[in-house]
Amino acid sequence: MNDNSPSFALQGSEALKTVFRNHASGITVVTSVTNDGEPIGFTASSVTSLGSNPPLVSLNIAQGSSSYKHLSPGAIVAIHTLDAGTLWLAEKMAADKEQRFTDVEFSIGPNSVPVFHQVPAVLVAKVRSRTEIEANAMIVLDALSAESFRSATEPLVYFQRGYHSLGMRLKDNS
Repeated sequence: MNDNSPSFALQGSEALKTVFRNHASGITVVTSVTNDGEPIGFTASSVTSLGSNPPLVSLNIAQGSSSYKHLSPGAIVAIHTLDAGTLWLAEKMAADKEQRFTDVEFSIGPNSVPVFHQVPAVLVAKVRSRTEIEANAMIVLDALSAESFRSATEPLVYFQRGYHSLGMRLKDNS
């Protein structure tokens, strides 16, 4: 055993940012509708499977987000998986909220939720709970139904403050 232990000098927000810049995460687009039926959506890197029995998904969102108030329990959302070929959609849904649904093709899915067919797959889910934590919130959703439009080509991930696609496959999980 050596005495060269790390100092762990980074603290709080800087510690978190430093570590998670080095953690690649998948990119999705989440869509829903307002009470008036207007489409809303955003790009998210925090969507993940919470478990398969029951089938649950979680995502994190800032309470200051324009979409946050529409993600209350009972709301229906569509979670679109993205790949390198749909980087344009990730960028569009991260831009000015007034322009997110202009000049882009989408259809109206279950419960009037906007669905983009250019993506590999879409999961329709229902908000089960919303836990507010400081200025953020964790949303837990029940997976309801899905559609696979095509196989993903190259995965799209967010890493080191930028979009990337993955390289070679290193090993299969057996």
